[in-house]
Amino acid sequence: MASVVRTKRTKSAFVTLLGCLLLSYVYAQEDNEEYKGKYLGKLNPYHHQVSGDVWAVDQYTLLLTSFNYDGNGADTFFWAGASNRPGPQGFIVPDEWGKTNILDRYFNRDFTLTLPDNKKITDIKWFAVYDLQSQNTFGDVYIPEEFDPPAPQKISQLSKRSHNVSSGPIVILDSKTISIPQFVYDGQSADTYFWVGLGPQPSSKGHKVPDEYGYMDSLRMYNDEDVMLQLPGDMTVFDVDWLSVFDVKTKSNYGSVIIPDGLNVPPSLIKVIKQTQSLPNCVQLHKRYQVAWEIFGPQITIQLIGQVAEDEYMAFGLSGSEDSSRMEGADVAVAYMDDTRGYTTDYNITAKAPCGKVLGQYKGVCRDELLGGLDSNQLYTAVRENGINIITYRRTLVSSDPGDKDFPVDKPVYVVWALGRLDKTNNEPSFHDLYPRSDVALELNRQEAENTCIDFTESSGKFSQKEPWQKTEIFDRSVRTFKATIGPSGGRRGYQGITGKPSVGLAWYIEGALIPELYLRRGLTYSFRVHGGNNPHSANLYHPLIITDEPHGGYDTLSDLAQSKIRVLAGIELTRRGRPRPTAVGPLCLSKHNGRDRRLDDTFPSFKKFNRTLVQICEPGDGDTLIVSPNSSWPDLVYYHSFTHSNMGWKIHVIDSYTRSSANIAHKLSLLITITTVLFHLL
Repeated sequence: MASVVRTKRTKSAFVTLLGCLLLSYVYAQEDNEEYKGKYLGKLNPYHHQVSGDVWAVDQYTLLLTSFNYDGNGADTFFWAGASNRPGPQGFIVPDEWGKTNILDRYFNRDFTLTLPDNKKITDIKWFAVYDLQSQNTFGDVYIPEEFDPPAPQKISQLSKRSHNVSSGPIVILDSKTISIPQFVYDGQSADTYFWVGLGPQPSSKGHKVPDEYGYMDSLRMYNDEDVMLQLPGDMTVFDVDWLSVFDVKTKSNYGSVIIPDGLNVPPSLIKVIKQTQSLPNCVQLHKRYQVAWEIFGPQITIQLIGQVAEDEYMAFGLSGSEDSSRMEGADVAVAYMDDTRGYTTDYNITAKAPCGKVLGQYKGVCRDELLGGLDSNQLYTAVRENGINIITYRRTLVSSDPGDKDFPVDKPVYVVWALGRLDKTNNEPSFHDLYPRSDVALELNRQEAENTCIDFTESSGKFSQKEPWQKTEIFDRSVRTFKATIGPSGGRRGYQGITGKPSVGLAWYIEGALIPELYLRRGLTYSFRVHGGNNPHSANLYHPLIITDEPHGGYDTLSDLAQSKIRVLAGIELTRRGRPRPTAVGPLCLSKHNGRDRRLDDTFPSFKKFNRTLVQICEPGDGDTLIVSPNSSWPDLVYYHSFTHSNMGWKIHVIDSYTRSSANIAHKLSLLITITTVLFHLL
């Protein structure tokens, strides 16, 4: 009898152990799955093949996964209510597009639904697929009592250890996003990053987190700033134990916070784009940019991988200095996609300016072929997938072109990189939007391969686009004299945002305003006092003012054929040899950043606040005066420009009287003419 009891107990213990193992396996499987929020349950299937899983994303949002419905209901909607069971006493939940249309067919779909009118999940008792005409429930799920939906969680503040690091209480907004309010750091360490990892305390065995702008550089100085971090790749807060401001070189923790386990936070809706590297070495230059390479024999194969827009380029190459990352003197490849065709053009950088002739010599960011050299890059493959350009090219380690730099294999080499917009009129690179603040050195011929690359992520706010600054107009009959100076273009919210065109980094400031739209009346005379620089030896600070009938500018960089198609209204005369020569040249008056990082220009909410941070330095002397007298032969819309560089100026509206109605009519007519011209070319 005792043996029977022991046998039963043994069997019972075995079954219990087996159950625990199976349960732990199930949980392990769930742990390995993507975090979707708090699970509510499976839809109870009744009719029309309804099935799927329902999750609470936050207090307002439901996530449906693997959802199916045959679409054959007559008057069927997503439906929710607070009664004991689904019935006519409820309300329509808009579909994934925010519409309240009758539901169509769904097959294995994943999407989110937001409850209407700020209703919360805790306000309802059930969610259903419900047909109003027949009052039948096709599928439903019930909300548990005292349900606690995911919500942002406030945790401790950063510990204060050194380098003035401090913050307010940190908030975990969702499974990938961390908010650090009132962050302070003195920026005095050269190898310090936001750093996350596993273990009881911060250590060198961690991972770098891109800063709030996606840069992998050592952290700048922060002074009571609100910082938003996104964990890289597919990493979530459930994969880390701590967040630190960490110096990698000295292995020092300047301030940290423990991230508690099991946080009930919303899942991140950021899409992770898996990326596989075909070359053994890969370094993450920016959240949106990677470079991979392999040396084989006398050649190096380089792959540039960038999460860029269709009109953006990727630049990468050897620095102009052996001691630091410097653009001037650099030898770079500019890679981009033109529809399905890829390019990796060889460039030499002699000045931070678009390529142009300075006293008969090409200077600036110029193709090697223009400088008498060769394009040494051999395109291998080029493809664009999921918003990511992957362009691979080859070149020899030691080039036969004297203008090229050699790739060293016996020591680290400093490199430069940039992302920016192409000028689609000529497929030339404009001023870069993203570029490193600190030096970047790579060891190309490593004994062991290096791979620090991470998966790309994509949120609904594509590349963190921000509203452009409000445009300025000068519409004043009493203003007959304008002072024209030069200043920074203001990033994506400035010149690029206002005009929709790429920028060269500088722009005209008229009466202290960034590229204002001017209104000039026919029959009156106006004067422009020009302070755009009078040194023709300068590649980037020589800007005579001109007025033409085309919107691009840079008249001096155009071919004779292109120049012949442009009507010059002021600022250019012809020499005896028939060559164009500017007439409005004056000493330079330049607004510039006062030691501030120009990559942060987009953080200013308005040009007015941005302009307050600039300092203006003016060379002595009076500027040349450009006198214009618009008449009946002038078009209603013309443009002021730089003679030497494109995309620095903007619009002049030529009107018949200073009344808003006439100005509006002129604006509408010019817009109609523009649209008609575009349609004509399309036809």
